[in-house]
Amino acid sequence: MKVLSSLRSAKTRHRDCQVIRRKGRTYVICKSDPRFKAVQGKKSKKKRY
Repeated sequence: MKVLSSLRSAKTRHRDCQVIRRKGRTYVICKSDPRFKAVQGKKSKKKRY
C-alpha cells in the first residue's frame, strides 16, 4: 500500500474510495481499483512491564 502524507487528496480520487478508521490508523480502500489503497498513521506500542 502506498503511504500518503495527507489523505485529503485520497478521499476524492475515485468514487468508490472509502475512508475508514481502524485502531488508530486511517485507511483508504477501493474495491474496484486497488491501486488507490492508502494508509496513514502509526500504531502505538503498548508498554510491557
